[in-house]
Amino acid sequence: MSQANSAIKGLTKKTKRMRWTDGKLALLLTVPPVLFLLLFTLYPIARVFWMSLHQISVTQPWLGTPFVGLENYKEVWADSRFWYSTWFTLAFSIVTVIFEIILGIALAILANKTFRFRGLARAAILFPWALPTITNALTWRWMFNTDYGLFNGMMLQFGWIDQPINWLGNSNLAFIAICTVAIWKTASFMAIIILGGLQSIPGDVYEAANIDGASRIQAFFLITLPLLRNVIMVALVLRTMHSLQAFDLMYGLTQGGPGNTTESLPMYIHTKTFTDMEWGYGSALGVMLFVIILIISFIYVKLLYKSD
Repeated sequence: MSQANSAIKGLTKKTKRMRWTDGKLALLLTVPPVLFLLLFTLYPIARVFWMSLHQISVTQPWLGTPFVGLENYKEVWADSRFWYSTWFTLAFSIVTVIFEIILGIALAILANKTFRFRGLARAAILFPWALPTITNALTWRWMFNTDYGLFNGMMLQFGWIDQPINWLGNSNLAFIAICTVAIWKTASFMAIIILGGLQSIPGDVYEAANIDGASRIQAFFLITLPLLRNVIMVALVLRTMHSLQAFDLMYGLTQGGPGNTTESLPMYIHTKTFTDMEWGYGSALGVMLFVIILIISFIYVKLLYKSD
C-alpha cells in the first residue's frame, strides 16, 4: 500500500514538473510573436502618432522637430482635400465591396458546380486576383485611353458613339472606371473564399430541401446564404479594410486625376509625406486613416459578429 502511495506521489510530482515545463515552453513560444508585434506593429504606430504631434519638414531640417500638439490635426480638420479624398475612399469602398460580394457569390456557385473543364474555370476566376494591381491598372488604362484605347475603338467601330469618350478625363467616368477595375480584380478573391464555404455545406441539406419541394431560389436564400454567413463576413471585413487602403489602383489608372477627384486618402497621405516632405502633417493624416479603419472595424464587430 505504501509503495502504491509512493508511486502515485511520484507520478503527481512528475506531472507537475511536466505542466511547469509546458508552461515555460508556451511562454517561450509566445515571446517571438510578441516581440515581432511590438517591433513591426506597435512601435511604428506609436512612432507615427509621435510624429503627428510635431512639425517635421524634411525640406527645412534646420527647424528641428518642435512639438506642436494638435495643430496638425486642426489643419487636417480644416483641409478640404482631406475630406474629399476621405469621401472618395469611402464611396469607392462601399460601391466595390457590394458588387464584389454579389459577383463573388455568383462566381463561387458557378465554380462549385460539376462540369467539364471546371479546373480551368477556377483558374480563370483566380487569374485577375493573381495579377499585380499596378499591372491591372496600366492594362486597363490603355483600354480606357481616349485616342487609341480598346473601348473607344470598339464603340466607334460598331457605331455606338460618334466621337471618343474621355473615360479618365471626367471625374464621374473615372470613378466608374476605377470601381470597374477593382471589382473585376477582387471579385475573384471573394469567390475563392466563398467557394471554400460552399464546399463545406453537406449535399444532404439540399437533397432534403428538394424533397420538401423547395426551389433553387428558396434553397439559396434559406440554406446557402445562412450557412455562408460567417464566410461572407470574413471576406467582407478583409476586402473593406483593403479597399480603404487602396493606393496602387488609383495611382496606376488616373494618378488621382482629373484635378485630384480620384485621389484616395492613402494617395493624399503619400503626396503630403513623400512629395511635399511634410512628415508631421502626413503622419497626422495617417493617424486619421487609422482611426477611420478602427471605427469601421468596430462597427463590423458590433453589427456582423453579434451573437444570434
